[in-house]
Amino acid sequence: MMKLTLPNRISILTILLLLAGCSSHSDLPDFTASGYLADRGAVRIWRKDSQEEISHMMTAYTPFSGGATETTDYQWLDGKPVAIERHVSGKQPDDVTLRFDHDGALSFMQRQLAGHREPLSADEVALYQFDAQRMLKISNDLRNGRVMLIQGRWLPGGEVASCQGNQLRPEFDEMELEQIARQRASASAEPVNVAWLQAPEGVQLLLVSHEDLCQSEPKEADF
Repeated sequence: MMKLTLPNRISILTILLLLAGCSSHSDLPDFTASGYLADRGAVRIWRKDSQEEISHMMTAYTPFSGGATETTDYQWLDGKPVAIERHVSGKQPDDVTLRFDHDGALSFMQRQLAGHREPLSADEVALYQFDAQRMLKISNDLRNGRVMLIQGRWLPGGEVASCQGNQLRPEFDEMELEQIARQRASASAEPVNVAWLQAPEGVQLLLVSHEDLCQSEPKEADF
């Protein structure tokens, strides 16, 4: 399970390699997806903007160790987080729900663990608020740099059937192709799904999984 800690989990080298620099994103669609490689896993980010201002963001952290994916849902109003919901499944489920008024004061709090509930401390609540703003800044930088997330099912011959129904051929390097090949060999009967980042500077493999990534990918109409 990913712990909320103050140190930045982002791979600085990854961002520097992929970002083209800050620029206006007025020509981008309201619903976009991005991501980055963290120290111990991959982070995928989906967001929806309304009138050039964020209204909804969801992040999914998948550890390289194969543990449960942690998803966090953020609702924003006038540039401030008004709701945060974190869900961790698996053997140790952990669900946190926080709601705030327009002034940032806590109006509702709940943490549901396996079989019981427990409150969060004031420091923990403040850390969730801090992390929301940190993730928004990361998302803004990635979006401005045109670092976009694409997911789909790996096909024979090096092509990918994307979640949007397109057939693509990402230009992965030799090491990335070897990573995909190892995943295919680990369970040859199961399909392999990949997630990667597409930016003006190139392509970077983000995640290889037997999980159907398209099934869990949020759709704009429901987001």
